[in-house]
Amino acid sequence: MSNPIKKYHIGLTQWGYKEWKGNFFRENAKPADFLKQYASVFNSVEGNTTFYRAPSRETVKRWGEQVDDTFKFCFKFPQGITHYKRLKDVHDDVLSFLELFDPIRTKLGPFHIQLSSQFSYNEMDKLERLVEMLPVHLHYAIEVRHPDYFDKGKQERHLTDLLKSYGIDRVVFDTRRLHALSGNEPSVREAQRKKPQTPVRFETTGNKPFIRFVGANDILNNETYLKEWAIITADWIREGKHPYMFIHAPDTLQAPALARYFHSELAKLIELTPMPAWPSERKDEQLGLF
Repeated sequence: MSNPIKKYHIGLTQWGYKEWKGNFFRENAKPADFLKQYASVFNSVEGNTTFYRAPSRETVKRWGEQVDDTFKFCFKFPQGITHYKRLKDVHDDVLSFLELFDPIRTKLGPFHIQLSSQFSYNEMDKLERLVEMLPVHLHYAIEVRHPDYFDKGKQERHLTDLLKSYGIDRVVFDTRRLHALSGNEPSVREAQRKKPQTPVRFETTGNKPFIRFVGANDILNNETYLKEWAIITADWIREGKHPYMFIHAPDTLQAPALARYFHSELAKLIELTPMPAWPSERKDEQLGLF
């Protein structure tokens, strides 16, 4: 059975969070079960582990065997390419990294290319060379963090025109709610320390808008923002775009509930099937890939 969520992709920052056992996962779930159980509810995931270390082809193949073709992995480019080499002389590195995922090419969403907050407009030529070399049969989303790319002027227009010309999406990392929070909740303070405060841009540059949202740990404190994103996402879907929405929470334990709330809000605006029940909520015979 294929995953019933078809009009867009929704997921979290990871699939292997062990503290989800008994909450989102089944109480008796083992690490080898995590991806299959995760993919029975969500149809995408941020593949952040590849930022730090490239997997083996065998590992990639094993991941692909645990999900169906409606599921899409959005792997992050390695930091060696984006942060250490800063896109300089990375042709071979990029192609060898992308080649790792050939065994699961039907299960790939956009690759997430996150640039350093120090990657300024002065290095734009390197970004231009990167997008020229990217294989056209795959999809990409680029995240910029340097203020140069948010100037609402010549520099930002240059970036927008470049991405549009190659059909590459600009990642939106919405941390507005997170940085508006006050209080002493440790997970929130840690997230505020780590996550950037970049402006939100609602203009799309490709056909697969790529949103990363991080706010509060509870639904109530995120409601306004998630309702806003539901309206925007519904409009994109009506326009024929296929959005990717990734929900973060300062405390990762809370992320599945926030994602379910977002999906329910979106379902009020466009016709969607309900999000499947969590593995922890199902009877034994109900657990299976969708």
